Amino acid sequence: MTLDAHLEFSRDRFRLAVGLTVEPGEVVALLGPNGAGKTTALRALAGLLRLTGGHIRLGDRTWDAPPGVFLPAERRPIGVVFQDYLLFAHLSALENVAFGLRARGAGRARARAEAARWLDRVGLAGHAEDKPRALSGGQAQRVALARALVTRPDLLLLDEPLAALDAATRLHVRAELGGHLRDYPGHTLLVTHDPLDAMVLADRLVVLEHGRVVQQGPPTEVARRPRTDYVADLVGLNLYRGTADGTTVALDGGGALTVAAPVTGRVHVVFPPNAVGLHPERPTGSPRNAWRVRVSGVEQHAHTTRVRLDGAPPVLADITTATVADLRLRPGDELWVAVKATEVTAYPA
Repeated sequence: MTLDAHLEFSRDRFRLAVGLTVEPGEVVALLGPNGAGKTTALRALAGLLRLTGGHIRLGDRTWDAPPGVFLPAERRPIGVVFQDYLLFAHLSALENVAFGLRARGAGRARARAEAARWLDRVGLAGHAEDKPRALSGGQAQRVALARALVTRPDLLLLDEPLAALDAATRLHVRAELGGHLRDYPGHTLLVTHDPLDAMVLADRLVVLEHGRVVQQGPPTEVARRPRTDYVADLVGLNLYRGTADGTTVALDGGGALTVAAPVTGRVHVVFPPNAVGLHPERPTGSPRNAWRVRVSGVEQHAHTTRVRLDGAPPVLADITTATVADLRLRPGDELWVAVKATEVTAYPA
């Protein structure tokens, strides 16, 4: 069964219009900035708000099709892991996991037995009687996942499931979550603003901006060929648009770039910040792109320094701390940047 959704929702000045499909066993990540419509889409799929247009279907069963059809949340075969997990503070881990089964009419003994099996499956058999306050963030996330999966839902909705974890815990739990999702035969929709979570966990990315899908595809394709500034920033690439004629691309914002392979027509052009060289004088030597820029900002990024440079075109450069010291970089300094043509990728816009 395919999950087939065309989500239309309007309120005040916001409008969501998103087409979405998820196949059995597939993990689709819904990615976008704050206000893009990710949470609205998730709430619509969960049955927590009614669509104003479109439809939601799983196989031959319709969940929502305004104005006449609406299946409420409690009647949809879904499991949800919320950003803050929303575990019941007064219940043990075991009773939290058993809650969904009990709500669907299962007897106490059967629900507890099934919950115990799921706690063992997520590695928490020894914490069955612990209350949520006694659990670490990673343990609470696994209880929430077990609670969502114990009812064997057709659709699993993950709402920023790793956002509440610290960086060290997140790495470990992300790997664990990936393993559980690979074993889950149903449909999974992951809502996140974190590109690493999306790239690691999802089979396909759907990127939203302003209530619309702006790009979708396998993670590697989206990462290599961003189509909007938001996506380019997300994956850490310099992105430009322009018109190509042979190996020269005239950029919309001014300036031109040389590419290694001839192209024609409207294109996107990308290269990584670490492909940018900074020089006090115009560089000479092998053929390359070179243009004059002015330093507008210097930021520390982990083990590198990111330099924002104004010019035609503007550009981001990632350089070492030693290079910062050698150039004595300060906002307002004028430099030359150089990017080899072989580092520049162009593809149809």
